[in-house]
Amino acid sequence: MIIPKTTITLGISACVKGEPVRFDKSHKKSDFCMNELSKHMEFKGFCPEMAVGLPTPRPTIRQIKHGDVIAVSRPDGSGDVTQALTDYGQSVGRNIDGLSGFIFCQKSPSCGMERVKVYYEHGKGSANDGVGLFTKQIMELNPLLPCEENGRLNDAGLRENFIIRVYTYKLWQELVASGLTKHKLIKFHSERKYLLMSHHTPSYKSVGTLLGRADISLEQMADEYITGLMTGLKHMANRKSHTNTLHHLQGYFKSHLNTDEKSELTQHIDDYRTGLAPLLVPLTLINHYLKQHANEYLTSQVYLSPYPDSLKLRYGI
Repeated sequence: MIIPKTTITLGISACVKGEPVRFDKSHKKSDFCMNELSKHMEFKGFCPEMAVGLPTPRPTIRQIKHGDVIAVSRPDGSGDVTQALTDYGQSVGRNIDGLSGFIFCQKSPSCGMERVKVYYEHGKGSANDGVGLFTKQIMELNPLLPCEENGRLNDAGLRENFIIRVYTYKLWQELVASGLTKHKLIKFHSERKYLLMSHHTPSYKSVGTLLGRADISLEQMADEYITGLMTGLKHMANRKSHTNTLHHLQGYFKSHLNTDEKSELTQHIDDYRTGLAPLLVPLTLINHYLKQHANEYLTSQVYLSPYPDSLKLRYGI
């Protein structure tokens, strides 16, 4: 894999980090984040509720819908912190350059990414369609920033998707900081062609066309490129898209492998396609053949190793 030159730092809800900042002085520590991911990244904790002056312990707050407006306050409507949370979220969101991703606390009226419970002002019923007020500001001000919730990280596919986006975004940040050139941009894309193909073929095609244009500035090209790349990587890779990518990689060995070796690789790819084997099986064989039959272009492909192997993220997909 291509290793970032500087440490990756993620923003994280303080309670997910293990800090006792919830309304009842408890926390929601994520074992994956603090026991596994922390070996590769650093975390910067945020508790928006305490940041706007709420104590711990404290009365609970909730999102309450008043007509078309959603407020955040205590259940009886007192202690409204809507504007305070909004202002704090915007302050953090505008000064987030040092972060390469963010992990939020699910279901929280301040930090939930989705499906936050919104109560009706008349007190009858609720809907699970809200977004935490702090989180909303972060995501709207930083649409390319990889964001995820602690609960969703328990899903193997969502977890891997998030980590891929974090490493991609971090390396992009380092590329920009080093001084962007057309050559560097094309090299960056070249290394991620098959990674993007495995997630979203239309994005793979569109950014390739973009980089071939001569009628726009480097700055505009870079902005449109990273938007296309990060948007494409948000799409979940699946067995069909991975299989298509694996067959493309297989083509590089057609003149190097004997009949039995070709058959073995084809069988492993098909076993993955039908759910009989994890993605790691055909990838391991491709990496094995790549050591025997060196190919500089193929070796450079981030798809083959997009993050540290010790995270073991491809065992479950």
